[in-house]
Amino acid sequence: MKAVVALGANIGNPHEQIELALTMLRAATEVIAVSSLHTTKPVGGPEQPDYINAVCILESELPATDLLSLLHGIEKTLGRERQERWGPRTIDLDLIQYGSLLSSAEELELPHPRAHERRFVLQPWSEIEPDAILLTHGKISHLLEQLP
Repeated sequence: MKAVVALGANIGNPHEQIELALTMLRAATEVIAVSSLHTTKPVGGPEQPDYINAVCILESELPATDLLSLLHGIEKTLGRERQERWGPRTIDLDLIQYGSLLSSAEELELPHPRAHERRFVLQPWSEIEPDAILLTHGKISHLLEQLP
């Protein structure tokens, strides 16, 4: 099933952290496409450095919760510590969309509940899949046009 995963990092060596996360994703799934890296300002949270963001599209046969566990395992391996909501991080891997799966479970909301308002997700995603549709919100090209 096709998955859209957003990657971000802003402490340590963000470029290296994202490349390492992609290497680990390639070892566990079939990575189909990866956007270029984008430098973005932090959204919410404390004062912190700018982020490096990217989006990848992958194929996986894992159940959605297992794929999320894989993403969390990669974060942990790369030193992610969940201390402060929207705080700085060595790596952040968000499952944005997984096939046509809709979920409002506390442990896994799909599509990602804030993806439609985050340029740092939509811009790199549109780069690798210009006609993409974010379930429940529509074409990402239209969503991008509506963002400030």
